[in-house]
Amino acid sequence: MKLDDARVLVTGAGGGIGSAIAAELAARGAAVMLTGRDVALLEATAASLDAPRERVATILGDLAVEEDRHRVCEAAARWRGGVNVLVNNAGVSDFGLFDDQPAAAIDRAVAVNLLAPLHLCHALLPSLHQHPEAAVLNVGSVFGSIGYPGFATYSATKFALRGFSEALRRELAGTAVRVHHLSPRATRTSINSTAVEQMNEALGVATDTPQAVARAACDLLERGGAESVVGWPEKFFARLNAVLPRIVDRALGKQLPVIRRYAGEPSAARPVARIAPSRP
Repeated sequence: MKLDDARVLVTGAGGGIGSAIAAELAARGAAVMLTGRDVALLEATAASLDAPRERVATILGDLAVEEDRHRVCEAAARWRGGVNVLVNNAGVSDFGLFDDQPAAAIDRAVAVNLLAPLHLCHALLPSLHQHPEAAVLNVGSVFGSIGYPGFATYSATKFALRGFSEALRRELAGTAVRVHHLSPRATRTSINSTAVEQMNEALGVATDTPQAVARAACDLLERGGAESVVGWPEKFFARLNAVLPRIVDRALGKQLPVIRRYAGEPSAARPVARIAPSRP
């Protein structure tokens, strides 16, 4: 896809990876529509783009709310003849042990990370099909290929998003709409808590800039690839986890004391309850 012909809706565009993707798209000639929950952040992103103002639009919306999604999709389907690229980037992440996570945080993660991309795709696909060339890019995570302690709910949503992307890509084969999935590794954005930053430093986890992820996203759109994992050795471990998960289990087991420490667990490990399987 030639991005200088594209009209792109970018979710979660108020900062981090979203604003970096918007900037990279604009630099490659695309017109961009930005959506997010903070009007000041959206306007700041819009003002920072190297693009004529008429090729940039902002629309406020909480994508976990049905009425907001409907309003955003209606605007996107009309803007400049209708967007032909949807970038599902908005996401939330709560680091911590699953049994300490509030139910409301679980619901919010599922709503933003999974249900919103599904509903946006469902609402915009009829419009996308009207264009000679169109695309959906779902921004997932390497934790959608490797379930990581301390990120159980986040991993669950990203595994599901990756599965959805794969199924939809196969379903739409032969149509004008291509479906792409990008899996960034750790990235330096405000989505990370201080505890996550400290844990990554203690474990020697490599992190990317949002700009590096944005370049990978736009490269994926331009070359038309199905999916991509950003970074090495994360790319290798994602593949290894798919075929030999026990090896990854052992590797993460060595990291678990550090993960638990930063996830908020006391120094003494919690006892593990073992429940015998029920018998018929």
